[in-house]
Amino acid sequence: MRLVVRTFSELCLTVGTLIVLFVAYVLYWTGVQAGIAGAAQIDTLQREWAAAPLPVPVGAAPAAPAPARVAPPYVPGKGIAVMYVPRLGADWKWPVLEGTGTAVLKKGLGHYAAAGRLGATGNFAVAGHRRTYGDPFKDFPRLRAGDAVVLTDGTTWFTYRIDRGPYRTVPGDVAVVDPVPAKSGFDGPGRYLTLTTCDPEWGSSHRLVVWAHLDATQPVTDGRPQALDS
Repeated sequence: MRLVVRTFSELCLTVGTLIVLFVAYVLYWTGVQAGIAGAAQIDTLQREWAAAPLPVPVGAAPAAPAPARVAPPYVPGKGIAVMYVPRLGADWKWPVLEGTGTAVLKKGLGHYAAAGRLGATGNFAVAGHRRTYGDPFKDFPRLRAGDAVVLTDGTTWFTYRIDRGPYRTVPGDVAVVDPVPAKSGFDGPGRYLTLTTCDPEWGSSHRLVVWAHLDATQPVTDGRPQALDS
C-alpha cells in the first residue's frame, strides 16, 4: 500500500510540475520568443529600407527616364510594415508580415493574404494574438473611435483613424475583412484598415474587430507623423 501511495504521490508531483512548466511556457517563454522574433523582423525591414534607392528629390531630373514604379507583391511570411498604436502604449510597435498562419503570428501581426494593400483603395486587414506570443493585442478592448493606428512601409507613414470598434463576432464571419465590410459603417469603397483578434482573452470562441479609415499620409523624410507624438 505504501508503494502505491508513494508512486501515486510522485506521479501527482510530476504532473503538477509539467503543468507549471507548461503555464510558464505559455505565459512567459512564448512572449520572449515573440519579442525576439518581432525585433528581428523590424530590424530586417529597416535594413532593407535603408538599402533601397533613395527617391528622386522633387524638381530634380533623373539621370535617365525611369520606368513606372510597380509595387512588389507581398511575399508569404515576409515583413510588410511596422505598426504603431499609441493607445496601446508609447513603446507599442509590431511588424506586420504577409499571411495569418501560426508561424507568422509567432513573429508579429499577420496581413490577410486576400485583403487589400497598405494605403491603397480596399481593406488592409491585420490579425494578431490577444494572448501568448507577446500578447500584441492584449489591450484590444481599449481601442476607441478616433484612435490612431500608424503604419510605415519605409517610404511613407500611413495614419488611420478608428471609426468603429471593438465589434464582437464569430470566427466564421469572414465578411469583416471585405473591401467594404457590411457592418463597419462605411458606405462605399475607400482606403480602410481592419484589425482582428481573439475573444475572450484566453479563448478563441469569438473575434474582436475594429475598422478604420486612412486619415493622412506623409513621406518618412518629413519625420514622424503627429499622431505618434501627441
